[in-house]
Amino acid sequence: MSTGTVATFEDSLERLEVGWTHASPGEVATVLREVCDDPAVGVELPYDGVELPSWVNTDPTPADLRDANAGITAAGIGIADYGSVVVQGTPDGVEPVSLFGDLHVAVLRESDIVSGMPEAFEWLGEEFRTGHDSAIIATGPSATADMGALVKGAHGPKDVHVVILDE
Repeated sequence: MSTGTVATFEDSLERLEVGWTHASPGEVATVLREVCDDPAVGVELPYDGVELPSWVNTDPTPADLRDANAGITAAGIGIADYGSVVVQGTPDGVEPVSLFGDLHVAVLRESDIVSGMPEAFEWLGEEFRTGHDSAIIATGPSATADMGALVKGAHGPKDVHVVILDE
């Protein structure tokens, strides 16, 4: 990962109208408070020194998911050329946390941003070979024009914000 890769990722996010924030591990809770409306659901983040604030429900019921305004997840990687984030599936099914709220907040380390799809497929291949057998590649807010005019949020979040952990 290079400074150019991170800049390309940020440019791609802007093109998609996706907000992004750089934060140290200790600043994540403050950033989440700034970008999320209650109620929020989330999954524990696998990064040293990063904990979700107590106001984020980490054991949501189906009703909690349905009522959530925001869902917070880790992203395994970011794909710079497209502004995509990869949300890994888990046996307990964390994927819905990224899909139900009007806002999906993806948190990833700066070092987990790859240049393009060849690097992403290499990463995904290794993940699948080691037993992680599902992932969502999400690029911007959910949108469809199936029935005419473009509609955001038809099949997922209306907005996305990426928190890039500085290392």
